[in-house]
Amino acid sequence: MRIAIDAMGGDHAPQSNIDGALAAAVEWNDIEIILVGDQAQIEPLLNGREIPSNFSILHASEVIHSNDEPVKAVRRKKDASMVVAGRMLKEGRADAMISAGNTGALMTTGLLVVGRIDGIERPALAAMIPTLDDVGVIALDLGANMDSKPQHLAQFGLMGSLYRQKVQGIAKPRVGLLNVGVEPGKGNELTKEAFPLLQEMPIHFVGNVEARDVMTSNCDVLVCDGFAGNILLKSIEGTAGAMFSLLKEQFSQTFKSKMGAALLMPQLKGLKKKLDYSESGAAPLLGLSSLVMKSHGSSDGNAIKNAVKQTRIALENELVPSISKEISGK
Repeated sequence: MRIAIDAMGGDHAPQSNIDGALAAAVEWNDIEIILVGDQAQIEPLLNGREIPSNFSILHASEVIHSNDEPVKAVRRKKDASMVVAGRMLKEGRADAMISAGNTGALMTTGLLVVGRIDGIERPALAAMIPTLDDVGVIALDLGANMDSKPQHLAQFGLMGSLYRQKVQGIAKPRVGLLNVGVEPGKGNELTKEAFPLLQEMPIHFVGNVEARDVMTSNCDVLVCDGFAGNILLKSIEGTAGAMFSLLKEQFSQTFKSKMGAALLMPQLKGLKKKLDYSESGAAPLLGLSSLVMKSHGSSDGNAIKNAVKQTRIALENELVPSISKEISGK
C-alpha cells in the first residue's frame, strides 16, 4: 500500500509530517510511505535519524499556502507538493494521499487532478465528531462544499454509511440528517427535499437529528451541507477549548483547587484525549476515484501517524471501490 504524504501542508510542516511519516513507516512494514515536498527543507530534518526501507522522498519545488486561492494555486503551481501527490494517485504511482494543507486546494486537487467516482456529483469531507460513548459520529460534509443540493446530501449519507461499515466495522450504521428539529417536516428547503431521498437510499436512515444531540450517539453518520457542518465542527472544537481554559482558570485559583486538580488529573487528561482531534488523524474526502485524506491544519506527528493508520485500514477494506460499486450498481 503506497501512501503519499504532502510534506509541506499544515501549520507545523514539514517537521510534523516527517515525524508522523517516519513513525508510521516503522510501525507498519506493509505500507510504503512517499513524503512529497522540498528536499532542501526535508533532508536536514532527517539527519541522524534512522530511515526505514519503506520510506522515501519525492521532490516537489512548490508549496500551496493556507492563504492561496485554491483553484488558481492548483492550476498554476504544477509542482506543488499537494498537486504532485494528487498526480501520483491519478497515474497509479500511489494508492492514497494525506495532506494537512489548504482544505479548498485539496478539494480542488481532488476534483481537477485525482477525479471523481462516476456517478458522484460532489465529494464530501467526512470527519469524526467525538461522542460520550467513545464510538464517535462521522459527519459529512464538513466544509468541502458550501452549497449542496438535496441529491448531494443523499449521496453523502450513502458514502458515510459505507465508510463506517468498511473502515470502522459498524454493521448497520444509523444515518441522521442535521436539522433544527426531529420532525420530518422541519428545516429549510434543502433538508426538506433531502429527507425523502435519504429514505430511498440503501441505508439505515433514522431521520432528523438536532445539533445538541450529536454527541449523545443518536446516529453513526450525520449528513449536512458543508456550511452548516463546518460551523457545527468549529463550534464543538471552540467549546471544548473554552471548557478546558475555564477549568484551568478555576483549578489554579486556590491551594485547595490546585490539590483537587492534582487528584483529578488522570480523569481530565482522559477527557481531553476524548475531545482531541489528533486521535482521529484525518478526514477522508469521500467520492473521489482514489483515497484522499485531510488532516487538521494543526496536526502534530501523532496526528499524521494516526492519519496513516486510518488510511491503511481504508485501503485494506477497499473503501473507494466499495463506494464506486454501490453508486454504479455493478
